[in-house]
Amino acid sequence: MLKDRLKKTTYIPIGGKKEKEKEEEYPTPAVPKGLWIKCETCGQPLYRNDWIENRKVCPKCGRHGRMTARERIALLEDESSFREWEKELEGDNPLQFPAYSEKLAKAKEITGLAEAVVTGEITIYGQRAAIAVCDAGFLMASMGKAVGEKITRTVEKATAANLPVILYTASGGARMQEGIFSLMQMAKTAAALKRHSEAGLFTLVVLTDPTTGGVTASFAMLGDIILAEPGALIGFAGPRVIEQTIGQKLPEGFQRAEFLLEHGFVDAIIERKNQKEVLGRILRYHVKPSRSVHMGRDTIYLEERDRQIREGREGKLQKGSVWERVQVSRSVDRLTAMDYISRIFHGFFELHGDRLFGDDLAMIGGIATIGRIPVTVIGQQKGRTTKERIQRNFGMPKPEGYRKALRLMKQAEKFGRPIICFVDTPGAFCGIEAEERGQGEAIARSLYEMADLKVPVLSIFIGEGGSGGALALAVANEVWMMENATYSILSPEGFASILWKDSKRAKEAAQVMGITAQELKEWGIVDRVIWEYCDKKEEEAEAYAGYIKQAIKEFIQVYTQKSKEELEAQRYQRFRSY
Repeated sequence: MLKDRLKKTTYIPIGGKKEKEKEEEYPTPAVPKGLWIKCETCGQPLYRNDWIENRKVCPKCGRHGRMTARERIALLEDESSFREWEKELEGDNPLQFPAYSEKLAKAKEITGLAEAVVTGEITIYGQRAAIAVCDAGFLMASMGKAVGEKITRTVEKATAANLPVILYTASGGARMQEGIFSLMQMAKTAAALKRHSEAGLFTLVVLTDPTTGGVTASFAMLGDIILAEPGALIGFAGPRVIEQTIGQKLPEGFQRAEFLLEHGFVDAIIERKNQKEVLGRILRYHVKPSRSVHMGRDTIYLEERDRQIREGREGKLQKGSVWERVQVSRSVDRLTAMDYISRIFHGFFELHGDRLFGDDLAMIGGIATIGRIPVTVIGQQKGRTTKERIQRNFGMPKPEGYRKALRLMKQAEKFGRPIICFVDTPGAFCGIEAEERGQGEAIARSLYEMADLKVPVLSIFIGEGGSGGALALAVANEVWMMENATYSILSPEGFASILWKDSKRAKEAAQVMGITAQELKEWGIVDRVIWEYCDKKEEEAEAYAGYIKQAIKEFIQVYTQKSKEELEAQRYQRFRSY
């Protein structure tokens, strides 16, 4: 056949004289069909086997291609650990919609599935979980009666068996052919997840491409932690629907995973190659600890260590006026919240977003372990370099920062994790946008909810502690202060400006405000002063962090022995006494 042969070729010698045209036939090499594919994002050709071995991720641009449900399960499960549930459960045609039954039959034939979700029990690094994985190959994993029923039954079984739930979402939304019956699945799946949560159990959602419509507006956004794959399309109304409905031009990257992370709706974006390790770590963090734990203790008791530090620090302490201590507390050379977190805790996994508006980089938070005990860690982060300090708004959180912190605190309460806060802020941000988004309400809500948290709360002032912006992380069972930290009703400059109409009298204000750790310890506002070196060499910082780590472990050991009622009562009486 003509397509199997090369066309006639004309040869021209180097001398430029045209030779006689001659025709030769060469057989075209046989290329198996489907051996090569083209990346839908970068357009580069990919050898299919390499693409599959790379977990269907383009090695050129990193695009995460769609996977079948069984392929995803195979990447996650410990060897042969998956046990499928409700394998034969399939949908019907409740509205007798024309040609819909034929579509269902065709989808079953193509995918080998009874419906668009595969459910069951899985083990990941030895940890059991219920799992439901949507398969976009089956009618774009649209949610009809059978999909909603399988997910609901999975959650119900997990609740009865005291298991966490993992949901891998992919969907074009509601299944139009099932009409109102499809709509009801949104409420049904949400109600099942509410019962699962009320039982104190954990739900993890992984959003994949695409997750839209009724699935986004139900179980996809109801995880305790929500992860996403890079570049995944995630939204309620799809881009085409938006453009055709309201004629609005959408910005680059709109409704992609990165867009949702920036706007506070996703905790983290995880590449496919790292998902099993990350899921295993997150599951470990959500095993509820005992109310009474033994954390271990160094051979040198903390009181003795305090004495040794005080005696050994002669000539190293910051001395001078209160104003000089204020300057030290603001120094860019001081250890930041992230510095303490990285030295004291193990395996910190940062979580992002307030689930309402955005992710405030001035407030960091996540889960980690200390002495094998899971804890929630929250801190105000100023940054070191000028670029980072601008990016983190100089440690001045906006409403979304306080709402993120409170979200993580309530999550910690649900799973019985102690909360450790690192306070370092000049104060809450007071810009126009902060007022528009309710800065006062966000701080007030934090004080309100922290007052009766049923888990131990420890707050450590590591630098500046300015006004309500600091107090919003300090309604704690105990409050500690670094020796050169400050804690005040307002900055000295603001204090002087309000009382004396002259911010230049800040040094004078600092002397009368009562803002040093030693003064606050005498008044009972602070429970412990942590002596510090002014020489911040790396080896001293590591040793110093080890001392603080041991103090935190002892705090956890003491306070986890208290009942929920005792923790709440102790915290209430602490602030009631002032």
